[in-house]
Amino acid sequence: MPAVDSVLSQTFEDFEFLIIDDGSSRRSKEILKRFAALDSRIRLISRENRGFVVSLNEGLQEARGKWIMRLDHDDIATPERLEKQLAYLERHPECVVLGGAFDYIDDKGRLLTTIYPPEDNDTIQQMLLAGHNALCDSTLIFHRDLARQVGGYRLEMILAEDLDLWLRMSEHGQVANLPDVLCQYRLHTRSLSGAHHERQREVMRKACEEAWARRGITGHFEAEEPWRPSPDRSSRLRFDLMYGWWAFNSGERRTAAVYGCRAISTMPWRADGYRLLACALLKRSKANSDRQAST
Repeated sequence: MPAVDSVLSQTFEDFEFLIIDDGSSRRSKEILKRFAALDSRIRLISRENRGFVVSLNEGLQEARGKWIMRLDHDDIATPERLEKQLAYLERHPECVVLGGAFDYIDDKGRLLTTIYPPEDNDTIQQMLLAGHNALCDSTLIFHRDLARQVGGYRLEMILAEDLDLWLRMSEHGQVANLPDVLCQYRLHTRSLSGAHHERQREVMRKACEEAWARRGITGHFEAEEPWRPSPDRSSRLRFDLMYGWWAFNSGERRTAAVYGCRAISTMPWRADGYRLLACALLKRSKANSDRQAST
């Protein structure tokens, strides 16, 4: 399991590794048990499925350390992530939630692009209050006691439980992002989440409206666009093209070609997919040109 390996390979080694096995398959359970038998830092809680938010809160209550490093099961932490974040938190005791930059990879582990979110508290707060989650969950380390104090993850905020918690925690301290890439965040590019988009936006808006009321401000919700494809062809085409151009501009021409072919398969009568495929096969990306110029 790459996620587990990435935590065990951290350069900072003094930590408790709490794994919540929320009703996984028998094979996954056996793998996790083998990991736990080999490394005493792992504390494995394995039980029947109770849902994502319940599992997050269980981890929050079971955790013994001052800080909680979050990593979802499909993502991969960079080796120095914990060391860099703890060093920053030691220098900035006012910070209660800390994230960082991250790579988007697809379900095959291919690089799509690197995201560098804003680093300063004011900009992150403004984005959170508008519904934009400027804190990537799998890069985050946050203050355990404060998270408990504000009520943890709320079941009524499922689909936006993370945004809701960061909004509540950020009312009691500073939030920040490091400029360093801290994880590889896996996008399942063939997953279709359109069925949940409308409900997710409703819950995100509710989280923001409650935050506006708590802070006594007038806000404006901006995050209306879906961030995953829906089943209709136009949505699938849009995301195939976006992932493909991300890959192309990252210098990943083979990956760009894969998404060009997907776009053509989705809507063969549209020129967009052919244009992406042609560029992937024939043109140099800006990233490749920059690398060549610097050698």
